[in-house]
Amino acid sequence: MAGGLKAGFVRLMQYLQDPQHVARFQRLCGVRGTEPRDRLRNGVPSARHGDVQNGDGDATRRRTAGAESDREKRNNAVANGAAGENVNGQARDKDGVEAQGSAVKPLRRNSLTGDVGQEFIIDNKFLYYLFTLGTELGNELFYISFFPFFMWNVDAYVSRRLVVVWVWVMYLGQCTKDVIRWPRPASPPVVKVEMFYNSEYSMPSTHAMSGTAIPLSLFLLTYRRWEYPLLLGLSLAISWCVLVCLSRIYMGMHSILDIIAGFLYSLLILVVFSPALDIIDTFNRTHPYAPLIIISLHVGLGLFSFTLDTWSTSRGDTAQILGSGAGIALASHINYHLGLLPDPPASMFPLQPPSFTLSLIGLCLLRFLLGVIILLATRAIMKALTIPLICWLFGIPSSDVRKARQHMEVELPYRYIVYGAVGLNAHFLVPFLFACVGLL
Repeated sequence: MAGGLKAGFVRLMQYLQDPQHVARFQRLCGVRGTEPRDRLRNGVPSARHGDVQNGDGDATRRRTAGAESDREKRNNAVANGAAGENVNGQARDKDGVEAQGSAVKPLRRNSLTGDVGQEFIIDNKFLYYLFTLGTELGNELFYISFFPFFMWNVDAYVSRRLVVVWVWVMYLGQCTKDVIRWPRPASPPVVKVEMFYNSEYSMPSTHAMSGTAIPLSLFLLTYRRWEYPLLLGLSLAISWCVLVCLSRIYMGMHSILDIIAGFLYSLLILVVFSPALDIIDTFNRTHPYAPLIIISLHVGLGLFSFTLDTWSTSRGDTAQILGSGAGIALASHINYHLGLLPDPPASMFPLQPPSFTLSLIGLCLLRFLLGVIILLATRAIMKALTIPLICWLFGIPSSDVRKARQHMEVELPYRYIVYGAVGLNAHFLVPFLFACVGLL
């Protein structure tokens, strides 16, 4: 009996992991691969150039498809397909039929690995842009925009607790990937619409984890604190989660099993850590030794995770997440002692959403614009200072920044220091400056 259940469970896992399901979903949504022009030579696609033309006769755009090096990526990302063929100015699909959609390159070329991948044909542009938005809800650009905006314009209390959830969910997800070490869905049959995270492992989907944890935590932290309809909050949280999860299948980055595992894993983490949010937040803000423990804990977690695997974008992302979390936690400690961004008294709950006026919208946009400029300047300055300094300390050549950043000795302190400073400035320096000039 037990043996039969185990065999059935294994068959179910294999079924859910089958890349054919991903390929079928992509075709259903209007994504098709193009006919390869170049074959893999010794497991590495050759460098090439090609013209890409819209099927409706729009002007041809010149793109460059770079070669991939198997030294700069894992074995699970070697055979991702080659660039599509363009014959007589017309893109063709795998059956040699002239494409009716638009032939485009993968999203977010991996600047660290040079990973470019194959061309693909889009038949449904609405779904393409919709799922592009969905996958961006789990990327750095969204995090560096959403958390500060929410912190400066809506509710700092909710924002700093969301960051704690985000750090734990993403850290555990990235570490689990490097322990399980399952490859991405095979291509072919899957079309790799996005290549940026293709050098990482697949199980579980950290996009699905953050796409579950962030909206659900946002709902749980704001409901009854803010006055809004329950159905509206639930609908937004569920829509956010579904969009992010489906986008990862659409992009060809994850199997159905990866998505389900990420969703359930995120729920488990929330069940375990949500009751501790009050304790963690109070400790970060009030304990006299909180700064020392925050820095030590986040550095220790980073060192532990970095010993699990060789270089990949996963390692850099983990350091970035830990650094951001440490910076915001330190800022909350400073803010508490300076009386900056105080929490409203319980007598004010539930908080009433303000009326949307042109002056309020303008103020929010002004805060966001000025704050983002400060954060981008912080990142640029710290990056320019830390990479050469760390390379000098460890005797690593800094002429090629991409290769230098792949050394653990460089990437750990570089990512941690840079994004720790960004997090600190986001939660302390920017609000402090806003208070000084009367924008808070």
